[in-house]
Amino acid sequence: MTERAPLVSVLMPVRDARPFLDEATASISMQTFRDFEVIVVDDGSVDGSATLLERWASADARVRVMRQPPTGIVAALERARSSARGRFLARMDADDVMAPTRLEAQRALMEAEPGLMGCGCLIRYFPRDLVRDGARRYERWINAQVTPDQIEEALFVECPLAHPSFFLRARAVQSVGGYRACSGPEDYDLILRMWRAGARFGKVPEVLHHWRERPDRLSRVDARYSAEAFLATKVGHLTATLLVGGRPVVIWGAGPVGKALSKALRQSGVPLTAFAELDPRKIGQEIHGAPVLDTAEAVALRGPLHVAAVGQSGARARIRAVLDAAGMTAMEDFVAVA
Repeated sequence: MTERAPLVSVLMPVRDARPFLDEATASISMQTFRDFEVIVVDDGSVDGSATLLERWASADARVRVMRQPPTGIVAALERARSSARGRFLARMDADDVMAPTRLEAQRALMEAEPGLMGCGCLIRYFPRDLVRDGARRYERWINAQVTPDQIEEALFVECPLAHPSFFLRARAVQSVGGYRACSGPEDYDLILRMWRAGARFGKVPEVLHHWRERPDRLSRVDARYSAEAFLATKVGHLTATLLVGGRPVVIWGAGPVGKALSKALRQSGVPLTAFAELDPRKIGQEIHGAPVLDTAEAVALRGPLHVAAVGQSGARARIRAVLDAAGMTAMEDFVAVA
């Protein structure tokens, strides 16, 4: 008799995580939802992680451990995914902690909302004494993106779902080819490709995942997670969607973020119509061959994609208010990238 497949497959890559594995694995084992498997890929650990993982697998038949030379997170995730049997794929990092009801709550949301292809949950960084101001701002931002519309409209600002909180329909991930090796963040690239294929995403409005802050984590030290890599990822997906066919842009913000975006878009062949500025000192200038307009002049330009590209706190909301008042529609007439 063929063994029944579990509903959820938890994908967990591991690289030298021995100090954190006991806490991470215990949080998975204590889930209130029980119908899951865990597929662990030990990506070349040399710190004794493998011993702890094998001990866990011996104690829990739902856990499978695979080992490979150090090949990287994408290869590890794809190896795990290729062996997954669940209808849902849940992500977990080897140094994080799941709240006991995380899988139960995410499964319930996805069953209740069959139109969603994936969801996340609210997150909290820990230990708090290591969480710097930038991470706290990101925590507040990502936790404010909860509804499908909020998540979609935030897609080009940053990845609005925390990667280790992903809970995705396996068929939707398969339909876009899974994770792929790229020069940017693999999780953001996956979510954007799923969105391009029509996916909608939700979020359980509870803190169900505790995300460990470490100065040596990949997002801090790997070039694939740099500001330049994120910008290149955004531009690549924008030119394939909202800017397809040579649609021009109006960039709101003539500061460092707007200028960097202008350069990247022009290198991709996107025509720049104008910059729009709230700062009267910049209005009337010419930057990168395009005029800097005031808001009234800018909103009169219909046809180009209006792109909010100001990094200062509150600027996105102020720009959004102007564009809303002008009757423009998010993700059609305008998009925020900062």
